[in-house]
Amino acid sequence: MNSVVQRVFAAVYDPMLARVERRGLAELRRHLLGSIDGEVVEIGAGTGANLEHYGDRVRRVVAVEPSPPMADRARRRRLVGKLDVEVVVAPAERLPLADASVDVAVSTLVLCSVRDVAASLAEVHRVLRPGGRFVLLEHVAGEDGMLRLQRFVQPVWKPLAGGCHLTRDPLPSLRAAGFDVADLRHVRLPLPGPASPGLVGTATRL
Repeated sequence: MNSVVQRVFAAVYDPMLARVERRGLAELRRHLLGSIDGEVVEIGAGTGANLEHYGDRVRRVVAVEPSPPMADRARRRRLVGKLDVEVVVAPAERLPLADASVDVAVSTLVLCSVRDVAASLAEVHRVLRPGGRFVLLEHVAGEDGMLRLQRFVQPVWKPLAGGCHLTRDPLPSLRAAGFDVADLRHVRLPLPGPASPGLVGTATRL
């Protein structure tokens, strides 16, 4: 996205998700993030919607976001709470962190829009300590009629939703990157129809 589109998308992102946050997305965030602890990296942190949901046992969050306008909004939001947060402008494919330096990685509604899923997951695997957790809340490819609908609307959906791919299935890529995916589950998310098939839970770095 060019800079003008990035600014517009950052401005409308929170209002665009406000309804689905109230319909259950915020509760999913709280459930996933409230019990994690230690040093955390969040990829594709966006406007910082997750920051209010981290619990007291989190020592520090490095919030990585490729869009400068989104990162600016996340910086303003982080000042509201007491959490130690550093917001960094960088893509998921090149995380500015040392090897095995964090306990938990977080990705919420991100893998649909990264440029390179395999490279992003390889980076997450690199920065996690052995046995570290990768907490995910993602919309993914559906099955049968839903998948056909996703493929049909994809050409219009993608440019309107900031490069979001409706038909990505991250499970094979997670396994290939070295994650145990046994604790991930398929759910229905409170998102618009084509984006409602979801994958939620924790993958563990092998």
